[in-house]
Amino acid sequence: MGVTRISSTSTPQTGGPLTERRYILPLMLITSLFFLWAVGVNLNDILIPHLKGAFHLTDFQSSFVQVAFFGGYFLAAWPAGRLMEKIGYQRGIVCGLLICACGAFLFIPAASIHVYAVFLLGLFVMACGQSFLEVSSNPYVTFLGPPETSEQRLNLAQSFNAVGAVVTPIFGSAFILSRAHAAPAGSEADVVRLPYMIIVGIFLVMALIIFSAKLPVVQEEKAEEESTRFSGILAFPHLLKGVAAQFFYVGAQVGVASFVIRLVQHAHPGTLDTVAANYLKLHLLGFMIGRFSGSALMKRIKPAHMLAAFAVGCVLSVLPVIFTHSDAALAGIVLLGFFHSIMFPTIFALSIRHLGPYTKRGSSLVVMAILGGAVFPALMGRISDATNIQAAFFVPLACYLFVLYFGVRGYRVRHVSA
Repeated sequence: MGVTRISSTSTPQTGGPLTERRYILPLMLITSLFFLWAVGVNLNDILIPHLKGAFHLTDFQSSFVQVAFFGGYFLAAWPAGRLMEKIGYQRGIVCGLLICACGAFLFIPAASIHVYAVFLLGLFVMACGQSFLEVSSNPYVTFLGPPETSEQRLNLAQSFNAVGAVVTPIFGSAFILSRAHAAPAGSEADVVRLPYMIIVGIFLVMALIIFSAKLPVVQEEKAEEESTRFSGILAFPHLLKGVAAQFFYVGAQVGVASFVIRLVQHAHPGTLDTVAANYLKLHLLGFMIGRFSGSALMKRIKPAHMLAAFAVGCVLSVLPVIFTHSDAALAGIVLLGFFHSIMFPTIFALSIRHLGPYTKRGSSLVVMAILGGAVFPALMGRISDATNIQAAFFVPLACYLFVLYFGVRGYRVRHVSA
């Protein structure tokens, strides 16, 4: 998934240079982080079926992977923002990378002692670090060049996040799923040791590079006045609806990706994890294609109309997943990746329009709506255990219907006087 902050302008600005010469290297360094944290998010979709087999978990128990990860993401977001105000963006990024390294390192003892809870703790800590990276890197990118092209820079960085989402399942399938099938009985959990040792090394190297780099120091405007108290946000119904839409969308996106492999194996019993993972790769490839093509189309089509159209696409794609047992269900699961692509940034941008001095607080709420990624996969797992995996996809169907409502009507700005 690519979780990102969008500027508060109601319409994107274009026409200026993407950045300035002095910002090229800093922008390249920070953009690389967008690729890096895609590894942490999307490797979970490989871990779920792997840990499910290694620890003989139910679908509900295996969904705790996403609960731990997105729960950490949610809980760390607000403290990360407060800390960033005191230590600055560069140190905040280094802090996030070190926390990520600590979380990834916990996978090494977890593989040795074969305790599922320690894997979940590692994911929780890693997610806290990635929350720091999100809170620091996204706004920092907007300062590395002219203000009128800040959204273009964010879209460029977000594209690398989508590329990482495609590469990660290939990495995970090769280093985790394929090696798990060759591992002796009872030692399946051990195969994550080497991949996560590599990930620890990457995080530490990046922390050293960022710490040593001479990055521009950003001087932001002073904190908002007392007029930005939380209660004032309640005067903007479109923001509250946007927070709800983001909550439902992230829950649907994470829930669908979490159970792609399980759905393939349900439709074609006996399919190996490594083969079923190919559909997850296609799902994420569609996501990346949708990011690029959706950004291009949005120059001609209003964002709300694009959001509504993609929500309809999601509804039409998930119906065969629920109601058919043919290859149409597998085609639907792949197409969902494409139609998911533009939703997060579009919902974000529509939600924070015309908030004025409430923009920062409103943006925080929309970011924290990623908690849906912890709630809905668990709900889908519970339904799957009680019935079957296809029935679980009624959950994202309901989510898409709310996103459709937001794209058609809920996004409209209406200020309610106190």
